[in-house]
Amino acid sequence: MNNCGESRRLFLRVPEETVVSVTRKDLASRYYLPPGDNRFDARTVSFTKLASVLLALAVVLVLGTVGFIVVENMKPFDALYMTVITLSTVGFGEITPLHPAGRVIAMLLIMFGVGLGAYAATTIGQIVLEGQLKQAFGRKKMEKELRKMNNHHIIAGLGRVGRQVAEEFSRRKVPFVVIEKNIDPDFEDNLDGYVYVHGEATDDKVLQKAGVERARTLISTLPDEAQNVYLTLTARAMNKDLHIIARADVEGGEKKLMRAGADHVVSPHVLGGMRMALASLRPNVLDFMHSTTLGEGGLTIEELVIPENCQLVGKSVMESRLKEDYGVTIIGIKKQDELLKVAPGPQTVLDSRDTLVLIGPSEDLERLNDDITK
Repeated sequence: MNNCGESRRLFLRVPEETVVSVTRKDLASRYYLPPGDNRFDARTVSFTKLASVLLALAVVLVLGTVGFIVVENMKPFDALYMTVITLSTVGFGEITPLHPAGRVIAMLLIMFGVGLGAYAATTIGQIVLEGQLKQAFGRKKMEKELRKMNNHHIIAGLGRVGRQVAEEFSRRKVPFVVIEKNIDPDFEDNLDGYVYVHGEATDDKVLQKAGVERARTLISTLPDEAQNVYLTLTARAMNKDLHIIARADVEGGEKKLMRAGADHVVSPHVLGGMRMALASLRPNVLDFMHSTTLGEGGLTIEELVIPENCQLVGKSVMESRLKEDYGVTIIGIKKQDELLKVAPGPQTVLDSRDTLVLIGPSEDLERLNDDITK
């Protein structure tokens, strides 16, 4: 059955926990980081070095001032001035002639001051240079990847919902682009190597940069309902064949988004409520749905679109022998312009462009996928 289908994996993971407790500051207060995350170690080490150097300079400054006061009997301000000009090596003369002990203090200040100053300058230069080079080369590489992308997915907004989608796509190695307007250096480090476009998702130029004309799917997870509607209208006008999945948070938002051109509308609050109710009433059913959706427990749900000239076209479910040859079961068929038919009978005829919903062991679905994509 070579060249008789195309496999698509478009399953989104619904988080088991609706509330995430986050304790790390700044970035972590906005975007969840898993325990033990080490993505900030390099930058943290650099800033720790700089803080240590500045602290050492402050300590030397205090010790030098106190030393001149005690040894040379200077006034506090004169002692501070003498310490600063000695550390900076500007070459000004002594306020008062120094005794041998005072000259020893001056020599020690010069040695420590020059060394610490040079180390501080090197550390600052390293932080600046590394950040600029990383940003320049990373941006160039990302733009090159963007130009090559085709038939990919676009995620508009990388909040809590968008991040879950991105993590699932990344786990399944699905090509995708993230559009996010709130990107600062710390946030950029938290993008897990995602290809992203910085800008407003409702902007035509930003969508073009993300390759909306070549994309397969747009997932709008923006927190503002009006922005989701506007983005849906804009994207639909730019790509008529684009599959649009939009987020709805308010009552009545689903109808507006469907009228705007969305193919599917998902409400995280409704899904969360249904999941909690199902966990209370039918916990085993929920466990089954969870394991098959995420590919846990050895079973996976997959969908397959039957193209033209495929050997499956014209055959019944029984004649397709998918159960015998691959160990997978057809649990649903969606024909063009019809609703999904669950548990089709053995005599149901398969036509071109039918979408089959399959369930079976992960390895058998992988084998089927490999055979039909050769």
